[in-house]
Amino acid sequence: MSEVPSPLRSGSASPAARWGAPLCLLAVVAVTDLVTGDRLHVLPVMAAVPVLAAALNGVGVTAALAGAATATTALVQLVQGRWSTETGDVTILTLVVVSLAGLPACSVRCRRERRLRQAQSVADTARQAALRPLPRRMGTVHMCATYVPARSEGTGGGDFYEALHTPYGVRVLVGDIQGKGLSAVAASATLLGSFREAAHEEECLADVCNRLETSATRQIRALRDEPFSERYATAVLVELPHDEPVARVIHCGQPEPLRVRGDKVSAHTPSAPGAPIGLARLVGAEPVTQTIEFRPGDRLLLYTNGFIEARDRGGRHHDLGAHAHARSAEPLEDMVRGLRGDLLRHSEGGPADDAALVVLEQHTGPHRASYPWSR
Repeated sequence: MSEVPSPLRSGSASPAARWGAPLCLLAVVAVTDLVTGDRLHVLPVMAAVPVLAAALNGVGVTAALAGAATATTALVQLVQGRWSTETGDVTILTLVVVSLAGLPACSVRCRRERRLRQAQSVADTARQAALRPLPRRMGTVHMCATYVPARSEGTGGGDFYEALHTPYGVRVLVGDIQGKGLSAVAASATLLGSFREAAHEEECLADVCNRLETSATRQIRALRDEPFSERYATAVLVELPHDEPVARVIHCGQPEPLRVRGDKVSAHTPSAPGAPIGLARLVGAEPVTQTIEFRPGDRLLLYTNGFIEARDRGGRHHDLGAHAHARSAEPLEDMVRGLRGDLLRHSEGGPADDAALVVLEQHTGPHRASYPWSR
């Protein structure tokens, strides 16, 4: 497989946990009140049971747990001899009022969560449609990619990547659209479509970059229906020519690629940093192509900000270079799978921003593409 599967977004708590938490609170309050007797009346805390239930469950379950809390409160009051007393009546009335107020609040929360899940499903489907599976290899270049979605729900990002086998060599695009949601996914799909055409038609990699700039300034602006759009993309374009052990790179505000040679990892910073796609004409910047050596056995890591900006609990950024060095001897797919796992462990379940990674490995052999569905 050329793609390491991305982890699914974490779902909500299990039904047992959603039921269990309010029931545990109910039991603790009831037992505590029975044990302490007249020394300490804790039954008013029972009002927290329907509140907790409304935060975790649907309307039906919330109503059932609220009813259970009310019945338990009444039973404890009977046992304690506080039924029909002023304090007991106030406790029951408070519990009923809180329960009745919690039901419509629970209904509103459930509707919002359904809309959020629907929006997330649409964004994920659109992203999957735009990001086609990469082939295992193109010519002498083997490749593997992974996409790690942000841990926050409903904020699908616009990270994107593509690799094409063209008459001018293997051409790769990795980038990140500014912003979140469906508009970012649509903008990334626009750039991917432009790249898929330009990569085959333009002989010079810089002209491919200029075509992307045209798409960003014209099509994305029209997509947002604005005379001027703040939507832009950081990206890196790479060309691996046939029968030439080099990689030509154009930086457009994206983190510098990492080259792994043996057990050494080196970052290749641009000689002239380029402007993000969509802003180049605004600042008068032209794409600059940098050529680096890329021999058989070398690997090139292309990634988006999510892979290096993810923080652990102590606020430290994820060190992709160090992890790449530790995994430099692993097979290509194992390395990518391991780097994804390293990111998830560092960020404790998932980065705050979407993260994409494409690793290219130079080999010797016939120049032909091999796709995931070929055998």
